Amino acid sequence: MTNVATGISPGAKEHLAVLEEFYRKPSKFSRGVVFYRRLLAHRYNLLIRSGDRVLEIGCGEGDLLDRLVCASKVGMDLSPDQVERGRARFPHLDLRVGAGETDPLPEGPFDVIVLSDVLNYAADVEALLVRLHEVSHGGTRVMINIYNTLWRPLLGAVRRAGLAAPQPSSSWLSRRDAANLCALADWGVFKSFSAILLPLALGPVSSFVNRWLAPFAPAFCLAIFLVARRAPRQRREPRCVSVVIPARNEEGSVTRALERMPALGRETEVIFVEGHSTDNTWEAIRGLPDAFAHGRVLKIRQTGKGKGNAVVEGFRAASGDILMILDADLTVPPEDLPKFVDVLASGKGDFANGVRLVYPMDEKAMQFANLVANKSFGILFSWLLGQPLKDTLCGTKVLWREDYDRIDKGRAFFGDFDPFGDFDLLFGASKQNLKIVDVPVRYKERFYGETNIRRWHHGMILLRMLAFAARRLKFV
Repeated sequence: MTNVATGISPGAKEHLAVLEEFYRKPSKFSRGVVFYRRLLAHRYNLLIRSGDRVLEIGCGEGDLLDRLVCASKVGMDLSPDQVERGRARFPHLDLRVGAGETDPLPEGPFDVIVLSDVLNYAADVEALLVRLHEVSHGGTRVMINIYNTLWRPLLGAVRRAGLAAPQPSSSWLSRRDAANLCALADWGVFKSFSAILLPLALGPVSSFVNRWLAPFAPAFCLAIFLVARRAPRQRREPRCVSVVIPARNEEGSVTRALERMPALGRETEVIFVEGHSTDNTWEAIRGLPDAFAHGRVLKIRQTGKGKGNAVVEGFRAASGDILMILDADLTVPPEDLPKFVDVLASGKGDFANGVRLVYPMDEKAMQFANLVANKSFGILFSWLLGQPLKDTLCGTKVLWREDYDRIDKGRAFFGDFDPFGDFDLLFGASKQNLKIVDVPVRYKERFYGETNIRRWHHGMILLRMLAFAARRLKFV
């Protein structure tokens, strides 16, 4: 029977009382806990943005919270004794007493809510997660880490031997359990990864194992991280959708691109960015009207080089609240673009990524070497970003303007040497904790001109960028 006043069962209330009494006792194993919290904080600082307002539920004495780099941070823990010790150790932190399932939460909204090693001990996980909506907004991310159930026998044996701090009875949730409980509470998990293979402070040995070996042994790592976003509640219709079409040596395609452009949002803005063509592409663009059936047309000559730079210049000139890329070769049909807008407007995702590897494609649309490379990059990106990605190099990518602006400001984190802009946007979207959704398209053979891609030269640049990003995200 559920207690109406608190929203949790009497058994859960009893468990809260047991936890509070348990955590009144100081631990003699603080050194190991501090080292482990330092490892956790390093991972969280890769996920949290410097301008975020952060709430940590179950903050203990504030060891993790103190190490987070963000605009503001508030901690809440059910143990008065731990909070008092934390206030003495970290007087600059805002630490409060209370149980997340039952007590009033700090005034929000917060951009990030951290639940570090909390779900396993929570009296009512679903009730706790439901209450987090009270202090969240549409862009809030809930960040969770739980113990890998594979470690349960080892940690139990260590505690029974008196080599680690005893703990109260716990649920030992699996990754799937945690994701399911989030879904029941209207939080959708979209990113997940594992880390920390050696949680002991053993100097260079710990550094080597956790940096270089742990990424290759995720099934054996101690900590499982999950990032969740609020489930969509209502549609957000875009006022204007800006479609940027980079065009180099595409004289025969630009007119067709405009003729086939569907209505996107209340107004559609098409931006052609011509990039140092050797044919009459610029003349063809200049000959287009300044307006068409669904909106207006902008015509820009690129000042930099490469498709990636053309996209940046086009996005900076755009006025839409949704930004979209369409390759001028029309290998992705313009008629498919409303699918991408719907992903964002419905809230199903924050970043819509085109996928050419689902439906059958035209016989000459993609060479075999390119197909192998695309599949390989998809596997590597899924491992690297903690989100499933099937096709990283499809030119059609769509996102909200405010999300792109944050990616643009943080572009230096991954380096600025992507010739196409695909990796640049995907890395940036992951860094900003955007949910990436794959949108299958039917890939067509280009009907005019030749590809501007130098496969081996550009492929080596992309591999270099992938290695650089791996060092910033995985091997840290």
